[in-house]
Amino acid sequence: MHVDTRSTAASGDAAHGYDAPDLRVFVFALFFIFGGITSLNDVIIPKLKELFTLNHATAMLVQTAFFLAYALFSIPAAAIVRRFGYMRTASIGLVMMTAGCLLFIPASSHAAFGMFLAALFVLGAGITIVQVVANPLISLLGKPQTAHSRLTFAQAFNSLGTTLFPLAGSALILGGLAHVSAASLTGAALDAYRAESSRAIVHTYIGLAIALVVIAAVVWTRRNRLREEQDEGGGMFHAFSLLSRPRFAFGVACIFLYVGAEVSIGSMIVNYLMQGDVWGVPDKVAGNHVPFYWGGALLGRFVGACVLTRVSPGKVLAGVATGAITLILISANTAGLMSGWTLLAIGLMNSIMFPTIFSLASEGLGARAAEGSGVIATAIVGGAIVPPLTGHLADVTGSLHFALLLPALCYGAILAYGIYARRPAQGIAAD
Repeated sequence: MHVDTRSTAASGDAAHGYDAPDLRVFVFALFFIFGGITSLNDVIIPKLKELFTLNHATAMLVQTAFFLAYALFSIPAAAIVRRFGYMRTASIGLVMMTAGCLLFIPASSHAAFGMFLAALFVLGAGITIVQVVANPLISLLGKPQTAHSRLTFAQAFNSLGTTLFPLAGSALILGGLAHVSAASLTGAALDAYRAESSRAIVHTYIGLAIALVVIAAVVWTRRNRLREEQDEGGGMFHAFSLLSRPRFAFGVACIFLYVGAEVSIGSMIVNYLMQGDVWGVPDKVAGNHVPFYWGGALLGRFVGACVLTRVSPGKVLAGVATGAITLILISANTAGLMSGWTLLAIGLMNSIMFPTIFSLASEGLGARAAEGSGVIATAIVGGAIVPPLTGHLADVTGSLHFALLLPALCYGAILAYGIYARRPAQGIAAD
């Protein structure tokens, strides 16, 4: 059964997809925000690793805590969309993100690694809800024929956030107390250092909390601007019936692998560039180069939005996956400038992967788009699983170069999906 989630009274000022430019602006802003906040993990990881003297695998628990939220909250988020609509659900997600940012205050006060992980989990839950809303909503706000290009263009704003936020984060979080090492401190001095240094982190997230409250309020004022058609059939987990579609299921698996590979590489950039056989630079200098990784994705998405209107999305996906594998092989087998810059250049190859995999998997879902988005968002938990495995591989082999093998295998599966999904999908009726 298909139902309009907005009342008749609200329909007077409601907007249907094609004539809602103001809503597109809000959705672009959502992509910018959750992309930027996610990328701050890449800056926090080396800081917490130093503060709590962690190995690579344990430091990657930052990503596990954050991305685990996708596994637990994506399907409930889709159910909330079906009940309350896209804009109301976006407001709920923004409020939860605010709560996650504020939890950094007690985490800093106690200077406890576990409390930082808890704050990141709540923050990730809010971002999960917002992302479940944003991806199908941008497809709804325009013609179906240009959904691939439009979603890629929206993801460019995600990349803009992931490029700008690490610049500020590197200065605010990695810039202070760089001359002190937690490994050289003990007892009260160590506790004091951890508390003082972690305050740089909490100040950053308090600023984000203030901005999120304002944006949530603005989105709430637009809650009746969109008339929506949702499939109300079945219970919360009815969405998993979509996995019976091979194209959709393969796409979900590739989202898992893509996010895992992207996050693994982004998380290791600082420590990778600090290695003596790569650039041998301090953590702040290495952190200042993280935006090149995300900036490549930003540039590639603006270019990709144009390319995808002319070339089969599946072929483009296969091409960039091949490029990512090639760059990994070069980086892992070279040293110095070549090794560092080829790793950073993988961001350019990543650029169109998420939106293209998402739209290829979602083709033909119709009124079940929110359900499909929930299932796909669940697969983002790859960011919680693949990075610790990559970190463990680095610890076991003693080589971050060798650990790149795991992301390379992920890109290999994405290459196969691009070839598999190069033709348009058939539509389906609601189950």
